[in-house]
Amino acid sequence: MMKKITVILLLCVLLASFVVGCADDKDVGSEKKVLKVGATAGPFTKILERVKPILAKKNIELEIVTFTDYVAPNLALAEGEIKANTFQHIPYFNSFKEGRELDLTTVGKTIIIPMAIYSDKYESLNQLPEGATVAIPNDPTNGGRALLLLAQAGVFELKEGVGIEATVEDIVANPKDIEIHEVDAAQTARMLPDVAAAAVNSNYALELDMNPREDSIFIEDKDSPYVCIIAVRPEDKDDPVIKEFVEAYQSEEIREFINEHFNGSVIPAF
Repeated sequence: MMKKITVILLLCVLLASFVVGCADDKDVGSEKKVLKVGATAGPFTKILERVKPILAKKNIELEIVTFTDYVAPNLALAEGEIKANTFQHIPYFNSFKEGRELDLTTVGKTIIIPMAIYSDKYESLNQLPEGATVAIPNDPTNGGRALLLLAQAGVFELKEGVGIEATVEDIVANPKDIEIHEVDAAQTARMLPDVAAAAVNSNYALELDMNPREDSIFIEDKDSPYVCIIAVRPEDKDDPVIKEFVEAYQSEEIREFINEHFNGSVIPAF
């Protein structure tokens, strides 16, 4: 009889230990979490690939969803198809969410991808001839960015105080009668054989093996207002997984990777 009681007591102790052990495992968050983040091809996805193993150590699987345009990532985020995205600068983000009436917010800065002016024909913007044609992106934020850059280079003058909302109509002094040709941002680099110069977003330039630092004739500096960000829905901004993602992205390891891998054509903004 005593032996049976002893065996039962031992079984109870073992069962209790098993239950406690399971509870402890759950408390430390042993369950793997999946985080879906959207990005466009080029530097954005390359950086996320380096963030992935950092998050893996924290039991978070980073699933990168690659988009081919600037419209779908924010729509997918608003619909909850992804948890965050990183592909856009602040002026574009503000303009897009207001225009589409989307409830989105930011949780951290990522990088600056400087816009640059390229030419197959001239080594300096000062060499542009009378009536030369310059291609710029046709969307409002990148178009305004290109016009500001050309004005900074002295190609023409813009209306005072116009800022990032500049349009072609805001050119107030154009001594060489430069003609502005507006095309899709992804096509500006491909216009180079047909124009005197083109303002190209660096993510598109890099896809064509054009190095903004080495191949351009004029480039934005590190004080550019066009800082890229991580966007999320407001209800997710305090999510622990999102906080882990931001911390991993803004780590010293990622800063070193950006500086070493992109050779100045992509700049850490954190």
